[in-house]
Amino acid sequence: MTTSPPVTTSISVADEDVQRILNRLRRAEGQLGAVIRMVAEGGECREVITQLAATRRALDRAGFAMIASGLRQCTTDDGNPDDLETAAANLAAMERLFLTLA
Repeated sequence: MTTSPPVTTSISVADEDVQRILNRLRRAEGQLGAVIRMVAEGGECREVITQLAATRRALDRAGFAMIASGLRQCTTDDGNPDDLETAAANLAAMERLFLTLA
């Protein structure tokens, strides 16, 4: 049984989305710092769990924003519209990335 090599695609984030994604990541970074401090200082369990959930949501939103930006670019790319194989590979790669966050 022969398998083809995995398709590797480059997914870039649109310039207009970078700042929004960075803000989400910085928010998650701050929330994770709060979780670490709370655990180290013996914080209340419910507060720790609430902060962990907020951190996860912020990371998920950053990931979804990155995938949405890449999907927009690969579906509206001004490249060769006749290259359906590459377009299909790009969309498949985006779907796999999306599902890793689901």
